[in-house]
Amino acid sequence: MRLKLTLCILLSLLLSTLAFSGEIVVTKSSKPFDAFAVRDQVLKDAQWQQALRMQQQINILQALPSGCVMTQGHRPYFHCGQQFYRPYNYKGANNGSKKVYIQIDPPK
Repeated sequence: MRLKLTLCILLSLLLSTLAFSGEIVVTKSSKPFDAFAVRDQVLKDAQWQQALRMQQQINILQALPSGCVMTQGHRPYFHCGQQFYRPYNYKGANNGSKKVYIQIDPPK
């Protein structure tokens, strides 16, 4: 009875880990296993991968290329050929503010 309960708990933990990460860990019941540690590590790995994807997708310019046209929509943005940029005031480490331009998806 206790073994069934333990297996049910482990299975539910593994399924909840599957919902977050898509991985399944299989181990022998005689071997000690910390499902919470595995869940935490998988979550950290997923967060790291997401941060890398976000960093790769962000394109920030300190100056726009020539020929950009400012367009007023919900917010002002710049249309530069196939690319679109939104102005953003960035406060650096020395508390000086400067304008940078962040690439955005084409406005609808």
